[in-house]
Amino acid sequence: MSFSVRAIDPANAAELDRFLDVPWSVYEPESPWVPPIRSDLAKQLSPENSFRSYGTLQAFVVAGEKPVGRVVAAVNRRLIDREGQNVGLLGYFECIDNEAAIAALLDAACDWLRSQGMTTVRGPIDLYTHNNCLFLSEGFESPPMLMMPYNPAYYGAAWERYGFARAKDAYAYDFPMIPLDDRFDRGYKIATKAGVTFRPIRTKGEGFEEDVRSLYRLFTDAFEASWSSSPRTEAEFFESAQQLKTLVDPEIFPIAEYDGKMVGFFMALPDYNIALKKVDGRLNIWGILKFLWYRRTIDRARVLAICALPEFRRKMVPLALIYLGMQGGQKQGYTNAELSWIWADNKASRNITEASGAKVLKTYSMYERAL
Repeated sequence: MSFSVRAIDPANAAELDRFLDVPWSVYEPESPWVPPIRSDLAKQLSPENSFRSYGTLQAFVVAGEKPVGRVVAAVNRRLIDREGQNVGLLGYFECIDNEAAIAALLDAACDWLRSQGMTTVRGPIDLYTHNNCLFLSEGFESPPMLMMPYNPAYYGAAWERYGFARAKDAYAYDFPMIPLDDRFDRGYKIATKAGVTFRPIRTKGEGFEEDVRSLYRLFTDAFEASWSSSPRTEAEFFESAQQLKTLVDPEIFPIAEYDGKMVGFFMALPDYNIALKKVDGRLNIWGILKFLWYRRTIDRARVLAICALPEFRRKMVPLALIYLGMQGGQKQGYTNAELSWIWADNKASRNITEASGAKVLKTYSMYERAL
């Protein structure tokens, strides 16, 4: 079969539909893959997305008799300014297991990045790492947690045959809902004795807005310097928080404060992928009804981040937050949780995670090559 690659305009509804349809040619119905919400992807690629104020992108589709692959090449100026190198990004990648189709798709995307002056290409990253990123490279047996990637096992090998090399690995950890080691209870008592107070995140009114602003400051201090991460404005962070607001379970989202100032948090969300698996990527009226029905069956959670200001780590705030987050999870009836993801070379975060009894469940990989 011969394949042709076409640059598509996400603002064109028919072309966008062709792009969004591709994964249904890749994944079998029994696959653990959870279809992303199509309207969310359309919004990310829309000309109205704030990304367009500091970046540019080009989407491609490869087709034989029908679309069988897709990718988005992107130039994120914030990332380039931060790293000081012309690194382009590839994301939203999906393709059937056909080397000619994959090569044609990557050829088109890399040629476009060269035309933009890029000298290195990295991926998969959907515009920025705050979106979906990484390929799953180990742990294909279990389904992905909320906002975590899943892909066929051949993706990484196909990129490597094309000339990519693994740039960095990341891990997802399994947290069994069992009593924690005594040191976490002691950590909570030490933190409270030092004057640290704890409460659930607020999800309404001015309290929610105040908490989001504080979370933004902590996120910026703790994570924005993470490898391959590009900075966000407070407005962009607030927009993301608004989208997740109705999904929050305060029992598994404790906040640490000292003198009325947020100094740490344990950010976890119920694993809504259990319900999203049933809606097949479409939140129309029937999709919403299915989502509301199946969300009642959610019995696991994803821990997105555990954060404390450096001066409060010595006051055992991270241990206290894990203690409270796990207590909240047990109270809500979750059977297990996943902490995802942590870079493999982030020894400090891995050490405290593994001290809780968590075990590596999955490995993810980021790839890079010269252009």
